Amino acid sequence: MGRLSLRNPLATPEQIAESPSQRQGMTADVEASMRSYACHLIQASGTILCLPQLVMATAQVLLQRFYYLASIQDFPLRGIVLGTLFLACKAEENPQTIRIIINVVDIVVKRDRGYPEVVTDGYDFEYYELKNEMVIGKMQVLRRLAFNVQVELPYGLLANYLRNLELTDQERPETIACGAIFLAARECSVGLPTSPPWWAVFDANAEDVVQVAKAIRVLQARKVPHIMPLSARELKMYGEGVLGEYVAQMRKEMRDKLDAELAFASQEKNVDEGDGGGKRSQAEHVDDGTRPKSRRGVRDSTSRDHNRRRHTSSRSRDTRHGSYRPH
Repeated sequence: MGRLSLRNPLATPEQIAESPSQRQGMTADVEASMRSYACHLIQASGTILCLPQLVMATAQVLLQRFYYLASIQDFPLRGIVLGTLFLACKAEENPQTIRIIINVVDIVVKRDRGYPEVVTDGYDFEYYELKNEMVIGKMQVLRRLAFNVQVELPYGLLANYLRNLELTDQERPETIACGAIFLAARECSVGLPTSPPWWAVFDANAEDVVQVAKAIRVLQARKVPHIMPLSARELKMYGEGVLGEYVAQMRKEMRDKLDAELAFASQEKNVDEGDGGGKRSQAEHVDDGTRPKSRRGVRDSTSRDHNRRRHTSSRSRDTRHGSYRPH
């Protein structure tokens, strides 16, 4: 990055004006949309995981830093989203397992694209592919950022500045915090000190504060597209203009597959219930001679009949010879 310090590395104006993605042919608008969608994935996934806002903001800053040093064409969004979110959880002492992060980000993508929200099996090829992307993304982020994953967010400065201005009903590093305060004060029709200028107290420039406020307005007005390329294959389809058709086809195939699996499971359940009912009816049947006997029962009955016939025959012989004695 341009200025490297222990607090925050800052991008140079040259890096901001022409990023690596733009040098490889991507327009500024497309890159901005992709970055916005990546930040959306991080924010939505962190919300589902009930993570502190500090974790999501750290992951988003790491992602923005990375794409000032590497291009989206070389490192697609999904792997970097997974990697930065994992690193942010560790950096902010809120660790999550790899599997949980992968499953949640995958669910957010499926929800955005209208796919069935089915959790990926931990033994599927799809899961191992996502895990591989996550590991590669994490290592690339650490390598490009020289293992500097410390982020100074404006929240602490925001709270202090608002407290000094006695604007404790609102909230938002130097100029960014002032720009957010400027917007909040205008929204709520709250006057700010002008003698001396309130921004000068915090070592900020009036023009910079206005530029930050405009940038925040642009971000608020930007509509985040919900279908953006996440892998190298989808980047190619996006360039060819067929990504939308691919997503629609995948949506139909996944829904048809889910319907078939549900129908098969329902059929299997009905068959099992039918077999269980037949077995219960046999067990409850009255033994009137028609109840089926077990093999052991048949063997025991045959043995008793045979012994009875032997006893009767012996008694008959004793009677004929006049030597019968009752037992």
